Amino acid sequence: MIHIPILRAGRSYRSLNTVRVPHIKTGEPLVEVSQANRGLIAKDLVDIALQKEGLGQRSVAELVAICKEAARLFTMATLPLDGTDQSPTDYIQQVSGTTGLPEALCQQNLAKIQGVLENIDTVLDGLTRGLDLHVLDIGWGVQNGRTLSYVCETDSLGAVLPSNSPGVHSLWVPAIPLKVPLVLKPGREEPWTPYRIAQAFIAAGAPAEAFSFYPTDYAGANEILVRCGRSMLFGGGATVAPWVSTPRVEIHGPGRSKIIIHEGEQNNWKTYLDLIVESVAKNGGRSCINASGVWVTAHGREIAEALTERLEGIEPKPLDHPAAGIAAWANPKAAHGISSLIDLHLKESGATELTTGDRVVELDGCTFLRPTVIWCEDAEHPLANTEFPFPFVSIVEVPPKQLVESIGATLVATAITEDASLIQNLIATPLIDRLNLGAIPTNQISWDSPHEGNLFEHLYRQRAFQHG
Repeated sequence: MIHIPILRAGRSYRSLNTVRVPHIKTGEPLVEVSQANRGLIAKDLVDIALQKEGLGQRSVAELVAICKEAARLFTMATLPLDGTDQSPTDYIQQVSGTTGLPEALCQQNLAKIQGVLENIDTVLDGLTRGLDLHVLDIGWGVQNGRTLSYVCETDSLGAVLPSNSPGVHSLWVPAIPLKVPLVLKPGREEPWTPYRIAQAFIAAGAPAEAFSFYPTDYAGANEILVRCGRSMLFGGGATVAPWVSTPRVEIHGPGRSKIIIHEGEQNNWKTYLDLIVESVAKNGGRSCINASGVWVTAHGREIAEALTERLEGIEPKPLDHPAAGIAAWANPKAAHGISSLIDLHLKESGATELTTGDRVVELDGCTFLRPTVIWCEDAEHPLANTEFPFPFVSIVEVPPKQLVESIGATLVATAITEDASLIQNLIATPLIDRLNLGAIPTNQISWDSPHEGNLFEHLYRQRAFQHG
């Protein structure tokens, strides 16, 4: 059986305690993953400052070059996997086999990670707002006539990671050219991607000790969040809630991303149906940047009905089908539980499901949730502003003056409007993390613009500095 080890500062370690992760289709164990207990993690992280020295001895330019080579290796090379080899095809099939993400979508996520690594200089330029990165090599510098100095505020970046989509791992890779070692806790069903990225970096010449990889339980994850000076935490509302007031932990929780359409007297909403479908359903609807809400000031029911017709055409397919666009559920009970929760909320007045047929579908040994469209006449209804990891979307119609105050916390908002007052209110509100003005899908990201938070500002702070 395939085994994925712990990495203790780059050194492979096989634990007596392992977890077997089954193939989503057959139920047979696909991989055995060594588990790190809380004590082992605590012991290793006492010396984490030592692991920073190897990165500190490299220039940012050298580390950028390593990133670009890692992009090639991650995408094209056969890399080591604890005594065996993993080709790119093996990787795609293995990720699909434990997560339920169709192979075609795994390939798309592989390309996304490749793109971030290949364009890491553009990513860093966006994160640092054009800083001459040589400043990080020597600690200070002069740029545009100003003396600048930045200090790193941590010896490591901890990352408690999800299993929903491989592409999310592109968010922590800039830590390496920013000279910060990684302490990674993978999701249970998706240990493959962070491990392969680490192996690609090491093969490209990055210091192996910059990569620690700890598959672990809840207590071990907490140990990482407590002991690392800076961390990223991915998860649902209950998972991230205890840490939302901890500045050294960057929260990546529910996105509740939205498309906002305010047309005034116009009637052009049909022009944006393709954009809405992509925003809702791309990547199987699994990402926090997928739209879970369409908030409009007119034509709400018409939009909901037209969107229903489009999304009902997206049907479950076998995971190896080239046109598969919906992910299977690693835990079928979770799929049934979410479907039951939706049905329970639909018993309350103010919301109607427009999609028809069975929501839960069994196909080719897998369990799927078909796209679901909810027409909400009540903006306060529980389904008006919620998010599930499949193509689920609510359409809500509200008066223009109530729009901004009604939408709630939103990771990405795509606003289609020419109303100057609304645009100004959207720009001013702190409820939106990333604002797209114009017909830009919520899932479309730019390499020079942070996806959520700013990793550079999370790891570094500017300090006052004078040089005589």
